[in-house]
Amino acid sequence: MSNPLAEVLSSQGVASLSDYEREEINQYPAVYYYGNIKDKKPATRDHSQFNYSYDDDRGDYQVINHDHLAYRYEIMGTLGKGSFGQVLDCRDHCTGNSVAIKIIRNKQRFHHQALVEIKILDNLKKWDPDEKHHVIKMQEYFYFRNHLCIAMELLSINLYELIKANGFVGFSTNLIRRFTTQMLSSLALMRHHRVVHCDLKPENVLLRHPAKSGIKVIDFGSSCFEHEKVYTYIQSRFYRSPEVILGMNYSMAIDMWSLGCILAELYTGYPIFPGENEQEQLACIMEVLGVPDKDIIRRSSRQKLFFDASGAPRPVVNSKGRRRRPGSKSLADVLKCQDEVFIDFIAKCLMWDPERRLKPALAMRHPFVAGTRRGVKPTSPAPTSGSRSLLSSSSSRRSAITDTPKKVPETPKKPTISGPTPLTARSSHRTTGTGSSVPPTPIASTVSGGSRTYRSSQPSSTYSLSSRHISGTVNGYSVR
Repeated sequence: MSNPLAEVLSSQGVASLSDYEREEINQYPAVYYYGNIKDKKPATRDHSQFNYSYDDDRGDYQVINHDHLAYRYEIMGTLGKGSFGQVLDCRDHCTGNSVAIKIIRNKQRFHHQALVEIKILDNLKKWDPDEKHHVIKMQEYFYFRNHLCIAMELLSINLYELIKANGFVGFSTNLIRRFTTQMLSSLALMRHHRVVHCDLKPENVLLRHPAKSGIKVIDFGSSCFEHEKVYTYIQSRFYRSPEVILGMNYSMAIDMWSLGCILAELYTGYPIFPGENEQEQLACIMEVLGVPDKDIIRRSSRQKLFFDASGAPRPVVNSKGRRRRPGSKSLADVLKCQDEVFIDFIAKCLMWDPERRLKPALAMRHPFVAGTRRGVKPTSPAPTSGSRSLLSSSSSRRSAITDTPKKVPETPKKPTISGPTPLTARSSHRTTGTGSSVPPTPIASTVSGGSRTYRSSQPSSTYSLSSRHISGTVNGYSVR
């Protein structure tokens, strides 16, 4: 229940308001929270530099814990930071619920991209009113002190953090199947409406509850409609499709490539294609898939970066002095897996030709997802005899994960509110334990934190074509 404005202005707490706020508060018909603290920015209307001192020189909002956003949300902490801005853990004093709010940098290019994200999130909410397709739910968006803010449901840890909490040993194919089914449901919804996610990775898939296997796909800050593509430099490097690396036209098939990479990582605990740069990224792919057909090379606008005049791959040596040789490893070798059905599913996601990759609807009927074991003609070579087990021995530790998701209460809409954007940094949520079950981590927000050493040099993308450093994602925001 809101406090009448007159009551707020007549209370002792009004002494904590800055001169700027005493004028600003009159614009709000309802006041739920005004941050009765001493550390407010001493902003005044007379000094407009850096957005009346509310922003830093980068255009980021200067966050003060326990101050307010829009006289409704109490800032509890910061979940993540990135090139786009910040994601905050907030308490909604209108509903009493916790929410994640992405506050966009006060710069035109970030604001423009956030509007695209909001458009997509708003549509996803309309297309999936019953939340059956496992996509992050935007609750509202609003403007506050020249910053576009997006309020979203608060979720739990992301799949990278889950992998990390499990000691990087990977998970059973049974658990991976449950995650796969839900991600395919998200991709099916997006494909039906011609939406390309453009940044699918473990950091952008979050658990709905820290001890259950229900998930949601987050961070649509890089997303676009297939007929309205804006950027050519998209996707986080480890999950970047060959057509994007090679500068070809891309489609929704890039998300299926990313899905294949994610499933391999969930099984082994490590990225399947851990390139140090784009040249080595393609070399990692060719090490397993061999050299692409000449037709693919011919259609590549960046072919000279990766191939010589005869179409042979240019030699690449990484920082450890290692040179990867095309076709020297099979998918089964890399996965160290004996499950031909699982290997076949990943192989059908990791096809050079985007047109030949599995599509979400067909993927749902694949024996790996459907749980059948017949009629599969392996796409990749048979697994080696030295492969490891499917980690079924760890199933007892994984038993804490169930399929029942926790429903997050929805925040009422505001007339002026609507959608979210991607992050550039994972939140610093710390997990405990190295078992396979989901650790008792508190429910976080849509942004995840904590960078992994082998990802520290990855470029990230969302708002611009320039490279970015990826450090993580949490609860629906990508960490760039």
